[in-house]
Amino acid sequence: MSFERIKGKLGFGCMRLPMTGDEVDERQVSEMTDEFLANGFNYFDTAHGYIGGKSEKAVRACLTSRYPRERFVLTDKLTDSFFHSEKDIRPLIEQELRLCGVDHFDFLLMHAQNAGNYEKYRRCNAYETAFALKAEGKTAHVGVSFHDSAEMLERILNDYPDLEAVQLQFNYADYESANVQSRRCYEVCRKHNKPVIVMEPVKGGSLANLPPEADAIFRSLNGGSNASYALRFAAQHEGVFMVLSGMSNRAQMKDNIKTFRDLKPLDEQETAAVLHVRAVLAGKDFVPCTACRYCTDGCPKRISIPDLFACLNQKDLYNDWNSDVYYRNYTSGRGKASDCIACGKCEKVCPQHLPIRTLLKTVAGRFE
Repeated sequence: MSFERIKGKLGFGCMRLPMTGDEVDERQVSEMTDEFLANGFNYFDTAHGYIGGKSEKAVRACLTSRYPRERFVLTDKLTDSFFHSEKDIRPLIEQELRLCGVDHFDFLLMHAQNAGNYEKYRRCNAYETAFALKAEGKTAHVGVSFHDSAEMLERILNDYPDLEAVQLQFNYADYESANVQSRRCYEVCRKHNKPVIVMEPVKGGSLANLPPEADAIFRSLNGGSNASYALRFAAQHEGVFMVLSGMSNRAQMKDNIKTFRDLKPLDEQETAAVLHVRAVLAGKDFVPCTACRYCTDGCPKRISIPDLFACLNQKDLYNDWNSDVYYRNYTSGRGKASDCIACGKCEKVCPQHLPIRTLLKTVAGRFE
C-alpha cells in the first residue's frame, strides 16, 4: 500500500510536547514544527486525550493554522474513554476535526486496541463508523493503534481486513517481550500485509537514557546517540513506513532529524551492540513505564504515577540521591504512592500491562 503524501520515515508524535508548567510551550512547538517541515518531514500524530486534551489544540495553534493542508499529514484517534455508544462517535470525531483545525484526517486510528476494549468498539460499531467517515472524506485512511498479544491482533485483522495500517509499540528492548510482543505483533502485520507505524521506538525515552553499562556499549562505537540506534533498529524493518518520536525539545528533534536525513540500517557491529544492550537491560529490575500518562487521568487520588516510577528507576538504576527530591516535588499537592486505594483504574488502561498497584507499594517503601 502506498501513502504518497508522506515524506520521510520520521513522525512528530504530539503526546510529549514541550511544556511550560501545565501548558504546552506553543512558541517552542511552532519552532520545532517549522524545523521539522523545513527538513522534509510532514507526518504528525495526536489523540484527543493527549496532554489532558491540550495536544489537539497545540496542533491547531502550531501547525494547521500556520501551514496549508497539503503541507502536512495528520493522524488522530478514536479513544474509548470519550464515547459510550455509537451515536457519540461522529460528534466526537467532528469535535476532534474542529480542535485540530482541519476538515479531514489522513489517518484515523482505533486507539489502544486490546482485549479489554475491543468488544466495546464492536458493540458501538466504531470500525464501521470509521469506514463510513472515510467514504465521506473525513479521513483518508482507517487503521488501528494496538497494545496486546499477537493473537488479539490476528483476531482484529481477520475481523476487519480493510484496515490500512497498524500502529505498534516496537523497539529492541520489547522485541522479545512476553507482554508487549513487538516481534510477534510485527510478524502478524507482515502476514496480513499491513503497513506498520512504530510508536515508542525509544520506549518513552528509556532507550536514550540508558544505565551506565549499557550506555558504554554504544559509546564504544563512536557513532550516534543512544536514541539513534533505537530509531534505526525500528526503521530498518520491512513494512515499517513511519517511526514516531515524541520529541519534547528542539535538541531531540535535531538529533532525530540527523538520524533520518541519512537513514541507514544497522551494520553488523551496531546490531551486536543493540543485542548486547538488550541483554544488559533484560538483567535490570526496573519499571518499564513509557510515561504515556493514560493512568493519571482517572486516578481518584491524583497520583503522578509515571513520575513516581521514574523516580524509582533513577534511584535503583543510577543510585541517584536527587530522586528523593523529585519524589517530594511530584507528590507536592498531589497523591503519594501510599495514597493509592487500589481501585485498579490505572491498570485497565496501561498499555504496558504493568501491575501498577503493586509497584506503587514498592515506590512507597523506597521513598516514604
